[in-house]
Amino acid sequence: MTVQVRRVRVDGQVRTQRRADGEWEPADASLTPWDVLGRAWDDPAPDGSGSLLPFQPLSFRDFMLFDQHTIDASRGLVRRFHPAQYRAARTVELLTRRPFPAFRPHALLQEQPIYYLGNHLTFVPSGTDVRPPSYSSALDYELELGFVLARPLLDATPEEATAAIGGFVVVNDLSARDVQRREMASGFGPQKSKHFASSMSDVLVTADEVLPHVDALHGRVVVNGEVVSEVSTAGMRWSLGEVLAHASRSERLLPGELFATGTLPGGSGMETGRWIGPGDELELVLDGVGRVAHRVLPA
Repeated sequence: MTVQVRRVRVDGQVRTQRRADGEWEPADASLTPWDVLGRAWDDPAPDGSGSLLPFQPLSFRDFMLFDQHTIDASRGLVRRFHPAQYRAARTVELLTRRPFPAFRPHALLQEQPIYYLGNHLTFVPSGTDVRPPSYSSALDYELELGFVLARPLLDATPEEATAAIGGFVVVNDLSARDVQRREMASGFGPQKSKHFASSMSDVLVTADEVLPHVDALHGRVVVNGEVVSEVSTAGMRWSLGEVLAHASRSERLLPGELFATGTLPGGSGMETGRWIGPGDELELVLDGVGRVAHRVLPA
């Protein structure tokens, strides 16, 4: 049975609600994993908008599952920040009819899933106004599929890991690209370029609705009412069960930990060249999962 979960304020208190092919109803009476997660954090929305996350993540790991995104995003990064190098690389690509070597995914991705550990405490819900961090002039978005555990895992098989997924949300991994390129070059991975904010849809959809066609979801990026790109979850290098099994190797994972696929091809401004700035209205949609919408404020 498909269930949706959200959190709302009722008489000044945060309550978890669920909907199963009908009306929204209280979920507090039945201590399911979602009720526990819903009550884990009852903090007010950071911007005072009244919007709430469907649950508060206990952690956030973001994978890199789409080779095409890696190639196109690397190309877009060089195009914006190193135009001369971009022109040279494009000349090589046109002659060889292959991606420039520096744009290809890291060799480690051929051997195992790779991810970075983000800041789970700076997630905001859809509807929240966002702004670039004070130290960046290159704000970007990333449309991703997020999935949260409903059961603990340790040294799981891919089949066990898949069965532990409780639900799905749309994740927006906000990024300061001018800061990210320097941090990545340090060898330590993203830090201030990512940790200032991330967001997710305000409703969670249970796994039974999404898993049967998890590699055939479609969506879009919309900026100021205009469709910038169409996206799909097709082409993941590793399955969700495989990435969770890898994350659980000699490491206990708990209900409420959030994971994401990494950016769907075409799901970032760095790929399409349509960056966002103050005054823009951003909408990220995955059909059958949800949407994330934000207005961009000045830094």
